[in-house]
Amino acid sequence: MNQLEQLKQYTTVVADTGNFKQLAAFAPRDATTNPSLILKAVQQPDYAPLLSDTAAAHRSAALDEIVDRILVRFGLEILKVVPGRVSTEVDARLSFDTPATLARARRLIGLYKEAGIGRERVLIKIAATWEGIQAARVLEREGIHCNLTLLFSFAQAVACGEAGVQLISPFVGRIYDWHKKAAGAGWDEAANAGVNDPGVRSVAQIYRFYKKFGIATEVMGASFRNVGQITALAGCDLLTISPELLAALQASEVPVTRALDPAAARDAAIDPASHSEASFRYALNEDAMATEKLAEGIRAFAVDAGKLDALIRAL
Repeated sequence: MNQLEQLKQYTTVVADTGNFKQLAAFAPRDATTNPSLILKAVQQPDYAPLLSDTAAAHRSAALDEIVDRILVRFGLEILKVVPGRVSTEVDARLSFDTPATLARARRLIGLYKEAGIGRERVLIKIAATWEGIQAARVLEREGIHCNLTLLFSFAQAVACGEAGVQLISPFVGRIYDWHKKAAGAGWDEAANAGVNDPGVRSVAQIYRFYKKFGIATEVMGASFRNVGQITALAGCDLLTISPELLAALQASEVPVTRALDPAAARDAAIDPASHSEASFRYALNEDAMATEKLAEGIRAFAVDAGKLDALIRAL
């Protein structure tokens, strides 16, 4: 078996792309999107009509509603290919506004419902700020399942577990990027590869904590830079992988062994953890990497959301 086939023995494979025409080749169960991926897709000839046609059909609607309809249109196309779920993201510019996040999440689910898609096939992506996590807590109680994204710290993961979030997406590659940049000339790539990769270590810590304490929230490693990061997390609940790295896995027959095991995690010596709003904010503040990458990620997604707005206005 190739590495992708081997990985699927231990982990649910998810495609990280807005390019739904690529999906069938890799047979993922789920797919995730984000503002940057959608922006990239709608600028390609194959996907530009989804933007123009949706905007034309709803020209009298508010800009934010048109954007949500475009996101859902991509989600609907993706769901024709994958048998499982699609993740659709709330505007990152609402990351510190719980009521506005709730309103957008409910609208997205409503648009999917209008198209005949049940909420069990949709995950609403929300940035893992304190405000985003509290919005997810409310949504989960309403039966709207959430994918908490831009997750870089253990504190974020603990709070998401306490909120009953369906799924979290810790960003392996961006954690790796920060530590590599911080180390500068002192970075030793070989010493920080595989299970020693700082992004891999972060996801493994979260996975073991959840399994140890019976937290049902799914862990989905995301934002990979290389195949080694992926195979070092074989056994994680889910891994969302770009088409480029899916192709690399498919092209290799190097053996893949299980790295994360729920039984081993349950037997591990791990201390319990809990967070109030104050302790969450302090723990995040103490983690320079998580603070910087969370802010950077929100800014970057907000920029791309603004570019998508501009494309619509220009039609």
